Amino acid sequence: MPTAKEEVRKLLDELPEEASFEDIQYHIYVREKIEKGLRDVREGRVVSEEEFEQRTSKWFAD
Repeated sequence: MPTAKEEVRKLLDELPEEASFEDIQYHIYVREKIEKGLRDVREGRVVSEEEFEQRTSKWFAD
């Protein structure tokens, strides 16, 4: 499994040369959130669509 540092190097190689610091930060942030989501799925920290709808239905009630 590649280290975080190796992943960032790969990400940097894939970005255009004119990428700004903000662009780089954004891509690292998005990558981090995707990795966290995949880890949550692997570890069973998810809810079904039905449970999600039950939890959020009161937010959208008239």
